[in-house]
Amino acid sequence: MAPNDPALQVLIDRVASALSAGAQLNICGGSTKAFYGEAPQGEPLDTRVLEGISSYEPTELVVTSRCGTLLSELESTLAQQGQCLPFEPPHFAHGATVGGMVAAGLAGPARAAVGSVRDYVLGATVLNGRNEVLSFGGQVIKNVAGYDLSRLMAGSMGTLGVILEVSLKVLPVAPATATLRLQMDQAQALNQLNVWGGQPLPLNASAWWDGALIVRLRGAAAAVQAARARIGGEAIEPHIAEPFWHGLRNQTDEFFGNARAALPTGAALWRLSVPQTAPPLPLAGEQLIEWNGAQRWLISRAPVAEVRDAASRAGGHATLFRAADKSAGALAPLKSPLDRIHRELKKSFDPSGLFNPGRLYPGL
Repeated sequence: MAPNDPALQVLIDRVASALSAGAQLNICGGSTKAFYGEAPQGEPLDTRVLEGISSYEPTELVVTSRCGTLLSELESTLAQQGQCLPFEPPHFAHGATVGGMVAAGLAGPARAAVGSVRDYVLGATVLNGRNEVLSFGGQVIKNVAGYDLSRLMAGSMGTLGVILEVSLKVLPVAPATATLRLQMDQAQALNQLNVWGGQPLPLNASAWWDGALIVRLRGAAAAVQAARARIGGEAIEPHIAEPFWHGLRNQTDEFFGNARAALPTGAALWRLSVPQTAPPLPLAGEQLIEWNGAQRWLISRAPVAEVRDAASRAGGHATLFRAADKSAGALAPLKSPLDRIHRELKKSFDPSGLFNPGRLYPGL
């Protein structure tokens, strides 16, 4: 990124003014994930002035994009070359940006099979709280010198600085896909997913809800065909399957519609991250299970402590993903030494507490 770039200078000047005035800034792009984490605070710092795909080398499987680029534009460009972001980042609404994708660190249905956002970040250019432009990593897949600070930006929610530009590893679209539906209860589904997990199957995504387990197979045509025969179940036609997975990715399907309808009545949408092998959790409410059992969505009016205790006993944690009242904290409280590490990182990157104050945790 050129240091004299006019769009970059707009952001630098804005940060300089905020530092001079002792103000705080809320880094935002399309604001499609403004609901996630704690409530945004500070004056808006719109990153959409810095947009565009800086470079794309399809043969190298690497793309570099500026933070304000629409995620839809990036994915469309990749699709023209038969490539994609395998982790299926959610958009949630029109206007999602590449910077917001990395900052939120959220992945879609294929996460358990292909990895998370941070696994595909090769390099990043960041504007820190001292108004310094820093570059980490690079544009090559084998770049392992020093600490991997570029991947630290994934999921940081803008608390460490403004992600100006990011280089991402991309992959070819799989040549074959199939979606299957099997009727079984939650315990049976979790057990079956664990069994399949130990077998050489091209299992790309899974979702259990309301007595039905839906699995998506992706890979070479021969592998997908063989897996279909082994797993069995009812084949779902592509014109039905594709909207289902798209709705799951962007939380527009029926389950998440139920969640949005329940929020005004005092219910909350929880995201529980637990080991894939964890048994069904004893919590009242409606559940949808993804990632072969590792991500469990819960619509419930259960007390916060009850939900978090259940997740902790299962070896995981619970995030208050959507709720009218997040006073109990959106994210599970950090324990030592993680709490100290988070605060030291914040102090190093943003000593004045300029960016996205309290977005992850109060006082951070």
